[in-house]
Amino acid sequence: MNKVILMGRLTRDPEVRYSQGENATAIARYTLAVDRRFNRNNDEQTADFINCVAFGRSGEFAEKYLHKGTKIAVTGRIQTGSYTNKDGVKVYTTEVVVEEHEFAESKNASAGDGGYTPAPRSEAAPAAAGDGFMNIPDGIDEELPFN
Repeated sequence: MNKVILMGRLTRDPEVRYSQGENATAIARYTLAVDRRFNRNNDEQTADFINCVAFGRSGEFAEKYLHKGTKIAVTGRIQTGSYTNKDGVKVYTTEVVVEEHEFAESKNASAGDGGYTPAPRSEAAPAAAGDGFMNIPDGIDEELPFN
């Protein structure tokens, strides 16, 4: 089975091209910075940079909605390949072929406020009694699951 699940932030805006021909297909390429869980051997790098490619509707989605810094979750598969560069050196590649990608945080969170908006308080919280327990307001007894 070849299945990859990643969550990270785009390091730059996706690079999108369209294939030639009658049925042009979007091909979006981007790099995800994926945080590492543990820092090994005092390594300064705390993220891995994973190359991703999305085709068709996923590529069009990337072109329209994804931009540098966006946090997304990606599912896909690993694909390896190779080519010979202009100097005659064989270069090996590894990338994730995206099957699905979705936002991993709210639009507000990506704007820099962490997505947290405190709810307005409509009534004061019950004060704690001297023994550390809260006083229950009168008339609320019937709503409690125990008596």
